[in-house]
Amino acid sequence: MNKAHEIGRQGEAIALHFLACKKHNILERNWRWQKAEIDIISQDEKTLVFVEVKTRSTERYGQPKEFISLRKEALMKETAEAYLEINELELEVCFDIISIVLKNGTPKIEHLENVF
Repeated sequence: MNKAHEIGRQGEAIALHFLACKKHNILERNWRWQKAEIDIISQDEKTLVFVEVKTRSTERYGQPKEFISLRKEALMKETAEAYLEINELELEVCFDIISIVLKNGTPKIEHLENVF
């Protein structure tokens, strides 16, 4: 596994722990539909939360959250619709971003809720 993939896996593990501490029920991890993927699907009370996790080892090139394109947003929405349909769910949904920078092994976490 290359370094970028390892950093991504670390970030997702940190995000899972972070959400669990916020009392989210983790439903799925790396849920795929067609060619798209949602990193984490969780439920917070009555809201289904679709989460994109972005992790970087440095802020040198910008904040991780800045690397989410309009195309990625559209794919997440399509994938979320598929998840709801496949699982026959009618819940309120939101889309969150968890941005993580790993500075000297200490994660700096920013949780942006209901971003699009």
